Amino acid sequence: MSYTALYRKWRPAAFADVKGQDHIVQTLKNQIEAERIGHAYLFCGTRGTGKTSIAKIFARAVNCEHPVDGSPCNECELCRGIAQGSSMNVVEIDAASNNGVENIREIREQVQYPPTEGKYRVYIIDEVHMLSTGAFNALLKTLEEPPSYVIFILATTEVNKIPITVLSRCQRYDFKRISAETLGARLRELTKAEGIEAEERALAYVAKAADGSMRDALSLLDQCVAFHYGDCLTYDNVLEVLGAVDSSIFSELLRAVFAKETSFCIRKLEEMVVQGRELGQFVTDFIWYLRNLLILKTAEDAENMLDMSEDNLRQLREEAKMIDEDTLMRFIRVFSDLSSQLRYASQKRVLIEMALIRLTKPQMEQNLDSVLQRLGELEERIEEGNAAVSPEVIQSLAVQLGQTVPGALPSSPAGAGSAETSVGFGAGNQPAGKTAPKVAIPKAQLEDLNLIRRDWGKIVRELGGAIRPAFRETIVEPGGESCLCVVFSSEDSYAIGSRPTVIGALEDYVQEHYGKELYFKVRKRETGEQMNQIYVSDEELKNAVHMEIEVED
Repeated sequence: MSYTALYRKWRPAAFADVKGQDHIVQTLKNQIEAERIGHAYLFCGTRGTGKTSIAKIFARAVNCEHPVDGSPCNECELCRGIAQGSSMNVVEIDAASNNGVENIREIREQVQYPPTEGKYRVYIIDEVHMLSTGAFNALLKTLEEPPSYVIFILATTEVNKIPITVLSRCQRYDFKRISAETLGARLRELTKAEGIEAEERALAYVAKAADGSMRDALSLLDQCVAFHYGDCLTYDNVLEVLGAVDSSIFSELLRAVFAKETSFCIRKLEEMVVQGRELGQFVTDFIWYLRNLLILKTAEDAENMLDMSEDNLRQLREEAKMIDEDTLMRFIRVFSDLSSQLRYASQKRVLIEMALIRLTKPQMEQNLDSVLQRLGELEERIEEGNAAVSPEVIQSLAVQLGQTVPGALPSSPAGAGSAETSVGFGAGNQPAGKTAPKVAIPKAQLEDLNLIRRDWGKIVRELGGAIRPAFRETIVEPGGESCLCVVFSSEDSYAIGSRPTVIGALEDYVQEHYGKELYFKVRKRETGEQMNQIYVSDEELKNAVHMEIEVED
């Protein structure tokens, strides 16, 4: 006898064999047991999730002579006939190749005749979205009021292409993608039954690569076993067959990107090409790796959301400390755009090399993401005292930022200026030759102001989330006793920064890290308003000059 593919050999024969669709299975079983069977069903969902399999089980169950708990017995004559395809009660139609009006007319003629055996005639129309408009219209009346012994089961992967008139006449069931855990458990069952020796890690990767499809999982397993027939199926074997890349490579590559080692990244890509790795799969897996990093940095219970070993989690935690959320999201955007380009590209390697160069050399680009990344790097270097930044560099970034965002104010990065210029749009807006005015405030207020201004860039960066981009173009000014005011340069930033939750988070941070109960208020910078005032204590200014001075509340 010829070999039967695993997905065909292990197709579910009863509802109990169906994995990952418990909500649908239970509903259909209840309908059969209660004899509340509908006349039209619509099964929709991604490929390989069990639509056709459940349709066939349902067709046997409604005609079974001895159903067991709503499932077919698979032993009676009717069950065997339907399973073998010899029964006239169940008709399977492929709408991809039978999509015309004449095909629907044949169905309308057939439904007039009751079943010769069993209770129901079941019509399973697969890929029903492929029917023509005329065919759908011809089906409508029969679909709405079929004979009592007729059941229609429509299956599709693109429910958006189904006319609303058809949708309203059917009971709709949405099939979910099967989880990697469920797929892995099923693969373990089948390998044990087939006498196949396989590593747990290898099966887990096959389950992940299947992307929620049971049929894809079994097909990939079949392929891997065939290539290494008679041997234990190892993780490396699976990577070799599927053209995938080990996660350790992603770690090395990401660390090289952090270190701006362009040549190392290019050499790693060269190694993968020589090894015959599939470049499209590499990009997909790298995006997933970056996604895991982002989840780890932003979600509180990230460990429970990431299905990986403790060693890999430890590695991710180390890398999460090396990168901020904004830069990580830029990396994801770059590779997501790359993924869509690779589908039709003839030179995939060149496109990936260009993407790696974009990550390691953000100065080569002038889009907003790359400029903001460079500004963030400058902030960190200045705050850590590792390097001095020339005014020319800051001016260059400011020009690029102004070109990227029309109307953006040229400014120094957060934390790059003195206590007087602080973050954002301070002295850079002062006309040449005009002296910055000095404003006297009480000594206690000045101490609070200087403390927060000194670390303003760090505070904004560590708060993260929506706060960081909104507070990039801000300056802190006195707001009164135990109060500071954050001044925003744009309406959009002000809309975010003025939210009570944002202000509350800022006040909580200052309380926790500085032990000061400071209150914050916000305002938007007026058009043409100069923000270059130099604040000094009233006592200091009185001792330095003998004249009337302005004291700000």
